[in-house]
Amino acid sequence: QVQLVQSGGGLVQPGGSLRLSCVYSGSMFGIYAMGWYRQAPGKQRELVAVITSGGGTNYADSVKGRFTISRDNAKNTVSLQMNSLKPEDTAVYHCNLRLSNNNNVWGQGTQVTVSS
Repeated sequence: QVQLVQSGGGLVQPGGSLRLSCVYSGSMFGIYAMGWYRQAPGKQRELVAVITSGGGTNYADSVKGRFTISRDNAKNTVSLQMNSLKPEDTAVYHCNLRLSNNNNVWGQGTQVTVSS
């Protein structure tokens, strides 16, 4: 019932910035947390950032100080602002909703490539 549609991503140079957004639709009840994951080839999927229903945020150490997760409840949107991008940030990024019933809803994913 809940669906996610992502936008953003692309190719940027090291030190550049990108903003990813994810719009969710369907039932608005029971969302426990919203987050962004990424997965690079040959690596495990990594939780990059999460924002809870109460507004608290957590970040992976590798992106702390560079990435910011935010939400716009009026627009049913969760975003990830990525600054000071590094080549190691290259990955497919997925937004995710964790529901109160412990189910997860995933966005379709988008490629972020950081290269000179």
